[in-house]
Amino acid sequence: MDPTLQQQAAAAGRCLATLRRAFDDAAGALAARCAPAGPLDNARLDAQQIASFELAWAAADLLAAENAVASLRPDSAELDLRLALLFTAEACAAVLPRIETLFAELGLRSDALDGLRLDDAFKTLRRAADSRALEQAGAAVERAGGDVGAVELDESHAMAQASFRRFSEEVVAPQAGRIHRENLTVPESLLQPLREMGVFGLSVPERFGGSAPDAHEDSLLMVLVTEALSEGSLAAAGSLITRPEILTRALLAGGTPQQQAHWLPQLAAGEPLCAIAITEPDYGSDVASLSLRALRTEGGWALTGAKTWCTFAGKAGVLMVVARTGDRASGHKGLSVFLVEKPSFDGHEFVHRQPGGGVLTGRAIPTIGYRGMHSFDLSFENFLVPDANVVGGEAGVGKGFYYTMAGMVGGRMQTAARACGVMRAALRAAITYGRDRKVFGQALADYPLTRAKLARMGARLAACRQLACTVAQQVDRGEGRMEASLVKLLACRSAEMVTREALQMHGGMGYAEESAVSRYFVDARVLSIFEGAEETLALKVVARSLLERALGVTGAAA
Repeated sequence: MDPTLQQQAAAAGRCLATLRRAFDDAAGALAARCAPAGPLDNARLDAQQIASFELAWAAADLLAAENAVASLRPDSAELDLRLALLFTAEACAAVLPRIETLFAELGLRSDALDGLRLDDAFKTLRRAADSRALEQAGAAVERAGGDVGAVELDESHAMAQASFRRFSEEVVAPQAGRIHRENLTVPESLLQPLREMGVFGLSVPERFGGSAPDAHEDSLLMVLVTEALSEGSLAAAGSLITRPEILTRALLAGGTPQQQAHWLPQLAAGEPLCAIAITEPDYGSDVASLSLRALRTEGGWALTGAKTWCTFAGKAGVLMVVARTGDRASGHKGLSVFLVEKPSFDGHEFVHRQPGGGVLTGRAIPTIGYRGMHSFDLSFENFLVPDANVVGGEAGVGKGFYYTMAGMVGGRMQTAARACGVMRAALRAAITYGRDRKVFGQALADYPLTRAKLARMGARLAACRQLACTVAQQVDRGEGRMEASLVKLLACRSAEMVTREALQMHGGMGYAEESAVSRYFVDARVLSIFEGAEETLALKVVARSLLERALGVTGAAA
């Protein structure tokens, strides 16, 4: 290892240790402020939203930096080392003022933080992000063609990654531009080969016809496949796995044996395709306040109300619908999950009428990006769902919130993987354009500022994809529920940053709809909104979990 890089790596470890201790002190003090009588007080927690938001983002950057440094090995390639140190240097520079703000807010002594700014270790680490280091890292990222953030994989995972990257490049990418520009529904020319490759059964246990081991989950495989497909197209391929993932986990968590035997083989085969109907016009991410009503009737339940942002609702043959079976006062305990069957529609609107008079209508919401899957507004009018389609049967009535949350962990991990795929596509596009584009007689990629941009883009992608793979393995061990939300938080914001820089490097061509990088940019923007909006995740999941951990509470929010 280069002696300079070795010194910087040692300095990174010391700086991260200091920041971690300070972070834990801040989390403990904030937890005490929000829990004067033992458990967290919701009103006090809401009053500390600004501090909680800062805590969550400090946690994201800090964990990603710690993981980047921990991922290094004595034989790590120089590029991996440079990018890990660059990310860590910039993460520490971002985390330090966040924690200083928290210390001031909470009345804590900041001697250790003041000392860190003057510490030789901090100064040494900062040199990993100086002009010379940025140029060297950027040139290395360009030479590598954007292939950064390597993760050590066994043979089966490596083969799967290679296979789906090849499919994404050869089959998905050539169709992605037209699907986006013409706002088409994902065509069978993509869906059928993906069915044959087993994409829809990645989370379904082998005993039900899927590819997941019966004894445990394989979230790492899901992350690798999702990232590969998202590189070709977020909407037309990378997001196809999310909905069956969520429904599969909900059925495994609460479905009856009969429901599992009936639905899981169908989901694994991609027949029918499925969609998830949770969000409502007035409640967004506030699942506990949902109001779509399900009333008992002869033979089942009658659904009346509205849902919104139900992605792929037209094409789907079954909808996972969260509806209220109890009164509003029961909050999250009054929700149940229903499996609503309907015909598949290819268009942007549909009407499905039941023989008994029930009606389900849907209309696609025009969006700036994420075209191909289409998100729908849905209206249910006395729509009958049989008792057999209540997840968990009679015992599952009122437990829908818990079944839904069981599914969302995987959805958030997938969204982080989708973000990594979009980042990788944007970085590779920027490198290709930078090599070809001549500015003032010189290749754009050869300019120092371009190299600095490529370095920062590469460092952020590498840190996010390494963290996503690490957390996926934690989830498979039954851990990492909060971290799944945290990596989603970080990767989705990072995708906005990376795609923005990639578009900027393309200049006017980047703003043209015919350019793939313009699609990456508008697609990336949705990532911080769906599968749990950034603010909701930061406040209600990440910060709350961190404070509960500081209080020694088990079973932190997920």
